[in-house]
Amino acid sequence: INEKIMRRLTLEKELRKALEQEQFVLFYQPKVDLSSNKITGMEALVRWQHPTLGLVPPMEFIPLAEETGIIIPLGEWIMLTACKQMTLWEKEYPDLINMSINVSARQFWKNDFIDSIKKTLNQTNVSADKIEFELTESVVMNDIESAIQTMIAIKQLGVSLSIDDFGTGYSSLNYLKRFPLDVLKIDRSFINDLENEHSDSAIVRSIIALAENFGLRVVAEGIEEAYQQQILTDLGCHFGQGYYFSRPVASIEMTKKLAKQ
Repeated sequence: INEKIMRRLTLEKELRKALEQEQFVLFYQPKVDLSSNKITGMEALVRWQHPTLGLVPPMEFIPLAEETGIIIPLGEWIMLTACKQMTLWEKEYPDLINMSINVSARQFWKNDFIDSIKKTLNQTNVSADKIEFELTESVVMNDIESAIQTMIAIKQLGVSLSIDDFGTGYSSLNYLKRFPLDVLKIDRSFINDLENEHSDSAIVRSIIALAENFGLRVVAEGIEEAYQQQILTDLGCHFGQGYYFSRPVASIEMTKKLAKQ
């Protein structure tokens, strides 16, 4: 069999053991206020540190975890670990807006999802308003009516909601109006070409205007250059994240960054 298939089979087998053997770790990417560069929150990102394969990239193991259903226990672990961490940080740094946690389709559509959120909030004692769930458009578009019900239930727990990769998928304004969101994240693909492509800055400008109309916060992803921060600030975007500010870092590094400011 070819190498690609072999690696896939290996990863699938290893993925099943990875949770039990605690090979997963959370990294955190700071979200900053674009006008002051102050850290206002962070996004929790899972990393797989395999004993022999080394660091397995998320784009390789997340789709596999989705297909095999391992994403469900993994997602629970991520939620619990991130909330525990936020409990510590929010005590120490009460100005932080929130920590965002990515929610997969399998997790979102599982019928006990709301119960598992409640359980995690109770178990960790984190303030619900310091937690934000990031959904991608593709997660919620399968069944819009049910998705809205689940989103409302999440919001009733006090947790915020954001739509990730905004502008890359269906994003009919019609839906945007009906989803009980707090945050729009502008996809990195629009940030890449801010300088040379007039079209992209026009798109970004309209996304920001749209968000303002709906009373949503805007976070730009994938900021890698100073000029991008400048253009985004000029366009009225207040928050961002990306390698220009910091790559995702371990909790101990993140704590150092928070202590410094």
